[in-house]
Amino acid sequence: MTNQKNLRICNKGHKYYKSTDCPSCPTCEQERKPDSGFLSKLSSPARNALIHEGITTLEKLSDYSEKEILKFHGIGPASLPTLKASLEEKELSFKS
Repeated sequence: MTNQKNLRICNKGHKYYKSTDCPSCPTCEQERKPDSGFLSKLSSPARNALIHEGITTLEKLSDYSEKEILKFHGIGPASLPTLKASLEEKELSFKS
């Protein structure tokens, strides 16, 4: 069974197709993506999950355990290697 993709238009006028109820516009998400830093290395859902939790620096990220981070909606196991590598570059790590 295939989901039907529906044409949508965001508040900024971007046209895109979605087969789910997810309201995020891919064009707007790309425009919001940082050019550098650890958040730029993540997918939009993972980046948005961290921002929603107020985690915008590696120092704040290091206040959380891997288990706590994985509980955030939008963060999956595939994000952990990227986050770990970013922490290690600054000689930080997840909370034990």
